[in-house]
Amino acid sequence: MAHHLRLSISPIRRPDPAHLATPPVHDLFSPFGQLDGLDTTDFREAAYEVFFTACRSSPGFGGRSVAAHHNSLDEGGDGNGSSFGSGLGSSVKPPGVGMAVTSRVKRALGLKMVRKPAAGRRTSSCGLINPSSPSASGAMSPRVGSTLPGAGRLRRPLTSAEIMRQQMRVTEQSDNRLRKTLMRTLVGQMGRRAETIILPLELLRHLKPSEFIDPQEYHQWQKRQLKILEIGLLLHPSIPLDKSDTSAAKLRQILQASEAKAIDTGKNSEIMRALCNCVVSLAWRSPDGGTTDVCHWADGYPLNVEIYNALLHSVFDSKDETLVLDEVDELLELMKKTWSMLGINRPIHNLCFTWVLFEQYVVTGQVEPDLLAASLTMLNEVANDAKKVDREPVYVKMLACVLTAMKKWCEKRLFDYHANFDKGTVVLMENILPLLFSTTKILEDDVPCYITSPQDSGEVVDDSSGNKVDHYIRSSSRNAFAKMLEDQSANGAANVEAQKVSEVLIRMARETEELASKEKDIFSPVLKNWHPVALGVSAVTLHTCYGALLKQYLTGMSPPINETILVLQRAGKLEKTLVQMVIEDSADCEDGGKAVAKEMVSYETWNPKSKTEPYAHSAAELVRFAKEAVENFFEIPVNVSENLVYELTDGLEHFFGDYIKFVASCGSKQSYLPTLPPLTRCSRDSKFLKLWKRAACSVGMDDPCQNTAAERNHPRPSTSRGTQRLYIRLNTLHYFLSQLHYLDKTLSLSPKVTPPKSRFGNRRQLGSSYFEHSRSAIQSACQHVSEVAAYRLIFLDSNSVFYGSLYVADVANARIRPALRTLKQNLTLLCAIVTERAQPLALKELMKASFEAYLMVLLAGGSSRIFSRLDHPMIEEDFDNLKRVFCTCGEGLIGEDEVAREAETVEGVVGLMGQSTEQLVEDFSIVACEASGMGVVGAGQKLPMPPTTGRWNRSDPNTILRVLCHRNDRGANHFLKRTFQLAKRSGSA
Repeated sequence: MAHHLRLSISPIRRPDPAHLATPPVHDLFSPFGQLDGLDTTDFREAAYEVFFTACRSSPGFGGRSVAAHHNSLDEGGDGNGSSFGSGLGSSVKPPGVGMAVTSRVKRALGLKMVRKPAAGRRTSSCGLINPSSPSASGAMSPRVGSTLPGAGRLRRPLTSAEIMRQQMRVTEQSDNRLRKTLMRTLVGQMGRRAETIILPLELLRHLKPSEFIDPQEYHQWQKRQLKILEIGLLLHPSIPLDKSDTSAAKLRQILQASEAKAIDTGKNSEIMRALCNCVVSLAWRSPDGGTTDVCHWADGYPLNVEIYNALLHSVFDSKDETLVLDEVDELLELMKKTWSMLGINRPIHNLCFTWVLFEQYVVTGQVEPDLLAASLTMLNEVANDAKKVDREPVYVKMLACVLTAMKKWCEKRLFDYHANFDKGTVVLMENILPLLFSTTKILEDDVPCYITSPQDSGEVVDDSSGNKVDHYIRSSSRNAFAKMLEDQSANGAANVEAQKVSEVLIRMARETEELASKEKDIFSPVLKNWHPVALGVSAVTLHTCYGALLKQYLTGMSPPINETILVLQRAGKLEKTLVQMVIEDSADCEDGGKAVAKEMVSYETWNPKSKTEPYAHSAAELVRFAKEAVENFFEIPVNVSENLVYELTDGLEHFFGDYIKFVASCGSKQSYLPTLPPLTRCSRDSKFLKLWKRAACSVGMDDPCQNTAAERNHPRPSTSRGTQRLYIRLNTLHYFLSQLHYLDKTLSLSPKVTPPKSRFGNRRQLGSSYFEHSRSAIQSACQHVSEVAAYRLIFLDSNSVFYGSLYVADVANARIRPALRTLKQNLTLLCAIVTERAQPLALKELMKASFEAYLMVLLAGGSSRIFSRLDHPMIEEDFDNLKRVFCTCGEGLIGEDEVAREAETVEGVVGLMGQSTEQLVEDFSIVACEASGMGVVGAGQKLPMPPTTGRWNRSDPNTILRVLCHRNDRGANHFLKRTFQLAKRSGSA
């Protein structure tokens, strides 16, 4: 709260006008809901009618003539013809005529006086112009006024009535009609109170169509009066309406009839008589059913507030709507006379005036911070009202609606302040913050129905202002980063070449650094008043955003190593800059900024310790710890028994096990396997491919058969950085295994270990290890990491040249040679990164992944792949070449026998592709029946659809079925259509 008090009285800083040449379109909506059928003009006209009726006894409103009032002043009279005395702003002139030299209201709100020359501002010439005419309402030109000759042309200030007519843009005709109605209504009843007059009804009774320009104008005017009655008596009455009320039902019928044409309001009109009876009956109801001396037609919420707000808007200068009239004191005092008609009281007035000041600040382009400051000052009055125990339910509802609307508008700007403010307008942000916290405090402390929700606009639950500012900083920083990313079109990186993406990453690092510098120079000085490490929070957020982008790049793309190094170098420079910002911004914090700094997770992860030590630094640290533990263990001056050694190694194995699990936590191969497509049979001339090609042409895409031309002409390793980090994990496991052997040897050969007295007391068998569990866990982890690395390399990194393009649309023009060239380069890179001991297992798993990918091309390649029996020789040759790659890789790392064993399944499927369709159908029928237990299929029986197990081989019915589905001939089509009702492939013979 101390922040609120300190900032609320600080001098208001103004934005640079050059930055606000074009007022922004505001997105502030009324908190009072929408009253259909009435617009701003309707409320303004209704407000003037209510205001004039309530103030009719004041000078200038018809109660006394202006000339008589001035005569009384010339004769030394006080001219006090109003009912409220001298008022707040009448230190020089009495109310109703003269304007105060100073305004108590404006002084209290911190608003500056306009102080324009009287002759050019609010003056009129007495004796020449009818005060009720438009000429009298308008401000006269100073030059014209000063040149008018004649002693009878006196210059005088405009009356409050004239000012209100001018401010509310009321025409002479409308004003005359209103005066005429009141004169007719109040004949012999000049003392009648305003709250006993049902004004729309009296206007309808006394004004005829002949008093309007044309029937259309009269009909529109009549519809407005009836709409006011409908809202005030039926839709939003101040006293709840009984659903069975006959007067209400009758009024609805009349209102419905008035939509098409104007109703007859003559003296002898039956519908007018019915209207009067209904309105009077509804307006003179009381809450307890007894008698009342006040009619209720305009005091229901929100109609009363909309009318009253239209009145309050008249205090803004019509020539410059960012300024409040110097005459505001008298105008507000006169507006109090409408309270009894509209059901307004002091708390509601304070709340409405707060909203009107705030709304005016927004709709005028946020160029006048004095209006915002005035709204904040009024909030102090609202805060006092909100704590009163006798608050009315409607006031509490209004309070929640108004303050929530203000709060949401402020928060919307703060959640993205990078986009809403800049160097010239940051002062607006400085002015919004205290207003936001004041509204939030009132809502949380004094509005029972208000619940702070983290889902509400992303708001945090903690009610501390510092924590809220923390949330605004993080949200806006993320939004600013996302906007930069969108501008770079990097969100479509998956469809961009790796080189272009690396350039985007480098540019993003530079622009992120510039964004952090902008935060430091422009926004942090303002936010520092509310958050101790505002810049640090923004720096941490930007660091996290860029880190997520970097991670996506390293794990999802296949960039060359040199490009990756450039990206990481630029990322490292950005990281150092952001860390330095956090350190500098946290210098004065109690914890030195540790709470913020610990959120910055370094970009470095699973990098080799050095070129000669291709394993993670963390493994070396763990081994060093283990060696020190063993050395310290043997320095203990006691006899070391075998059981004591086991207690040591059991503790070490616990740490080793956790670390091995951590290294092996790299996902699974299933995450890289593509989803099996449905069994469809599409040829190159099918509707699918025709539509695909047509769509590709329309957006400038290439044919799927041609999308790897660049890779074919310029092959390069496709091993992504993420896959290379898996290789480092594999090296780390093998390094750790070698160090376990060293530790095992140290413990086994130590002369300080006392052997057990009997062989039954020895837990360790001859030749076994103290770290048997760790060794076993490492072997399993190596198998897992090798498998994941292999499937990632084949199905993700090499997808564009292998599963994504091999044999697409045509076997002859989409052979395996480009994929083999890329594979060879990937194998070379693997052998360069992976240690010798880890290479055999890594290559074996890579061979398995390659063979499975080849099988999926043949059996689950989707509708873009078709095969014929004539393709068999080419397919067989391609697979032989794939096997040869692994047989010749390295110096006997994989034996030919091992390659042959792994290739048996694929060769069996390739053999199926060389069989005739008739043979395939016969084989499928036999194995499908055997698998389902049907035996021989009898007449009328149908073959069952074999399930997809993924364990493909030439004896599997699902495997044979898939070969048939990709077979492009009449026999296969006929069999599949007859047996399983699969759609016939278009273009088949």
